[in-house]
Amino acid sequence: MKPATERHRILIVGGGAGGLELATRLGDTLGKRGRADVTLIDKNRTHVWKPKLHEIASGSMDLSAHEVGYLEQAHWHHFRFRIGEMTALDRERREVRVAPYLDAEGREVTPDRVFGYDTLVLALGSLSNDFGTPGVGEHALKLESKADAQRFHARMVNACIRAHAQSTPLRPEQLHVAIIGAGATGVELAAELHRTTREVVAYGLDRVDADKDIQVNLIEAADRVLPALPERLSKATEALLAKLGVQVHTAAKVAEVLPEGVRLADGRLLPAELVVWAAGVKAPDFLKDIAGLETNRINQLVVRPSLQTTRDEDIFVIGDCAACAWPQANGGKGGWVPPRAQAAHQQASHVAAQIRRRLAGKPLQAYRYRDFGSLVSLGEYSTVGNMMGGLIGGSLMIEGAFARLMYVSLYKMHELALHGPAKVTLDTMARLITRRTEPHVKLH
Repeated sequence: MKPATERHRILIVGGGAGGLELATRLGDTLGKRGRADVTLIDKNRTHVWKPKLHEIASGSMDLSAHEVGYLEQAHWHHFRFRIGEMTALDRERREVRVAPYLDAEGREVTPDRVFGYDTLVLALGSLSNDFGTPGVGEHALKLESKADAQRFHARMVNACIRAHAQSTPLRPEQLHVAIIGAGATGVELAAELHRTTREVVAYGLDRVDADKDIQVNLIEAADRVLPALPERLSKATEALLAKLGVQVHTAAKVAEVLPEGVRLADGRLLPAELVVWAAGVKAPDFLKDIAGLETNRINQLVVRPSLQTTRDEDIFVIGDCAACAWPQANGGKGGWVPPRAQAAHQQASHVAAQIRRRLAGKPLQAYRYRDFGSLVSLGEYSTVGNMMGGLIGGSLMIEGAFARLMYVSLYKMHELALHGPAKVTLDTMARLITRRTEPHVKLH
């Protein structure tokens, strides 16, 4: 037992949308008042809202204006940040093991460490699920992190510069991009790339003909793009993508990713210099049955209605790595809370309240997911989506300026949860001003 004078130790692992919002909320309440010690662990130094990764990859977003440093956020909001990647969990000793953190040159910055907890919150997010498709690990890029998005962007710009500088004809795969998965990420990336690649070559790379040389292929195993949205919106999106020159391949299963492109199950070869895997998600592999906790087939930790794990009431799970039942899904037939930023936002608010109730000795309440629908941004061309699907018993389909406003508001809600209205207002004004004096695409 801990001495009565010791404060309750809250350990949050994962600084994504849900984890960082939770650490900020708990720091501003329990941490500030000295009622608990709140610690956040993440393997990165900075946070970026994951739905923005396609904008970083395409070059349409300035990363420096949107990333949040964990150390400064912790300082301003009364919690601690410790860098490192979780590798093991000891439920009996209530400890989390974190691997050594190495710098870019392979030198150790922090050693292997162990952190104790009284309440543990796992918010480790999700990774791409390649379903064992040959060649994905060797030849495809993924958009799982800021580093992935930056790597894709650098390779895209280099491909344009290389094509401009070479004296020989372009190879069949050169300046071709294949995006595997036509869900929100794949569709948004395809639309953004149509604009940003043209803006890149407009800055003096005049030997590249954007309309003739640059080709984006969007590949989807289902029979339509955006299969999670109503069919009318899928058809409207596909028509717009076709108008932009994006080659859409539906009902097309990928058999293998090759160094020079993608081979489909029907034998077709789609040449591509850059291949992006954006199909399917799963929780990190090391979570599978970790410390005897219950997990599902995609490594998500199964939770009770309170968001506590089924086998340990001291451990909460939020975000994409949580398998949380949703009784209202599929017309009341039941299902699972989808891996969306809005779910992580709601769960962070819920767990913050439950931890406060736990410390006060009050019974915990059940989490109820509120479905506000799905929105997909097609860059400057359009935004489509269905709003309030689970609240009105159906879907309200929206497009255009209103949908765009709703899409932007989701990110503003995240910023408000982290920074409050004053900072968000000033930051937004600063971005609007600087955008008028800078290129609308990142060129390096």
